[in-house]
Amino acid sequence: MDDTAVLALFDHQMRRRITTPDTAGPLTERAGRVVRQTGADGDWSGVLFSELTADTADAEIAEQVRYFTERGLAFEWKLYSHDEPQDLGARLLAAGFTPEPEETVLVAEAGDLPSVPELPDGVRLEPVTGAAGVELTMRVHDQAFGTDGSRLRQQLLAQLAQAPDRVLMTVAMAGDLPVCAARVEFTPGTDFAGLWGGGTHPDWRGRGIYRSLVAHRAEAAARRGVRYLQVDASDDSRPILERLGFTALATTTPYVYEP
Repeated sequence: MDDTAVLALFDHQMRRRITTPDTAGPLTERAGRVVRQTGADGDWSGVLFSELTADTADAEIAEQVRYFTERGLAFEWKLYSHDEPQDLGARLLAAGFTPEPEETVLVAEAGDLPSVPELPDGVRLEPVTGAAGVELTMRVHDQAFGTDGSRLRQQLLAQLAQAPDRVLMTVAMAGDLPVCAARVEFTPGTDFAGLWGGGTHPDWRGRGIYRSLVAHRAEAAARRGVRYLQVDASDDSRPILERLGFTALATTTPYVYEP
């Protein structure tokens, strides 16, 4: 895999992608020197891509704060390690954004990844197709991450209602207990699908369930003709994913602004 070429392709297809108002899912548009997504009903909102300089950055940041604040939306500016200017993170801090933990952008060819889940005895995979499955997913989220999942719950429900063909959500069950959950999001017209939300109940870690959900999603993506899988990986999941064949291409830091 040519890492430089794949990162450039990712920027072009996923970060600079523009949608039309009749496209399923949230609106993604170019506005001045940025590409932004405006979500509704809990969908994610934020800046996906920017072409800024030291002379233009502060004014563009202020414009995006104005735009999202007028709509009453919290939003995220996804800052990548190769974005310019080099002090963009410091400028976002000065404008009132709060950084979340840095993540590593990992990419692998879907066809090169394990595709057969190897689950421990007594654990099965169940598709998430409605509100009941989302609640099981959120139970895993609460145990795995210990953070407020109210916004994520809205986002998952909106995805299933608005564009169910663009997301595959799965929860691993041990009897009646949800022990791991994850999803893969498809973007038609691109070579990429994204792996999101992988989390395991602390009592069930180290048994290969997370790896099995990666294999399950890789097989589903390859079956749809997706070439690359992309993950914004935490420090916990990065070593597992790299052992499976993922390569680090960049880092990304979410900068969050609350109106």
